[in-house]
Amino acid sequence: MCTAITYKTEDHYFGRNFDLEYSYNETVTITPRNYEFKFREVEDIKNHYAIIGMAYVANDYPLYYDAINEKGLGMAGLNFPENADYKEIDRDKNNIAPFEFIPYILSKCSNIKEVKEELKNINIAKINFSDELPVSPLHWIIADKEKSIVVESVKEGLKVYDNPVGVLTNNPTFDIQLFNLNNYINLSTEKPVNNFSKELDLQTYSRGMGAMGLPGDLSSASRFVKATFTKMNSKSDKLESESISQFFHILESVYQQRGCVHMGEGKYEITIYSSCCNMDKGIYYYTTYENSQITAVDMNKENLDSNKIISYNLIKGQQINIQN
Repeated sequence: MCTAITYKTEDHYFGRNFDLEYSYNETVTITPRNYEFKFREVEDIKNHYAIIGMAYVANDYPLYYDAINEKGLGMAGLNFPENADYKEIDRDKNNIAPFEFIPYILSKCSNIKEVKEELKNINIAKINFSDELPVSPLHWIIADKEKSIVVESVKEGLKVYDNPVGVLTNNPTFDIQLFNLNNYINLSTEKPVNNFSKELDLQTYSRGMGAMGLPGDLSSASRFVKATFTKMNSKSDKLESESISQFFHILESVYQQRGCVHMGEGKYEITIYSSCCNMDKGIYYYTTYENSQITAVDMNKENLDSNKIISYNLIKGQQINIQN
């Protein structure tokens, strides 16, 4: 399961926790402007916006988990089991495979307005990448520097939701996740007052009691509430170092620790990596489960007019600064 967020200080940020019990040996991957994206049912795209993100590269094709393009549009796919419903080929639509959706949108669009226009004619079709890599049940958060949306292909069709909180987790559907926030209307960052009874002399005995009732479990519904509360009340300075540090602290509030979610056969879901993309500068920051040091890859230091994919292996081993 996963959690994705947006964040704004002086610059704009987009990223996620990638939670799973195994890794595909993903890499930070840059797709330059002249790499030819080949699609199964629509016309190939030879020239496009440059893209940086986390991907598993299979047969020289970047299967992006999350990414931003050079215009500052970001997109991430999150697990959406039992709800995701991909369709048969519709010849009246642009049929896009789930694994093609991020490259297709980020290649063509620079903002949410353009994304919404593209979505009017898109059918997310049930097309496997290969026999070894069948379709994954996903929904997507897409964000520019000012707003975000959620896209879900469900039985009723393609749903597009405005996302006022800039957060996405997994099940249930986004409309239910958003409505569920009503159940936490009483949460506050301030010291609580006694509304229980005027006849009882009830006292606050600890800091942070205004947020009593904030979920702390690892379910997707609870992570949605906690990440939203944390993000929307988060404060940080505008400097880049403080902004990205705060971004990762928000994601840390919903980390998956090894041992807490047993998947059977001795396997445990963990936060394999966390990412933070500066949408203004084109920098991809990440940490991994074993390496809490922030590592950065700057797309603008590469030849973005190339036609070859550029990949950086993740630095997974813990980096410890010995001070004495």
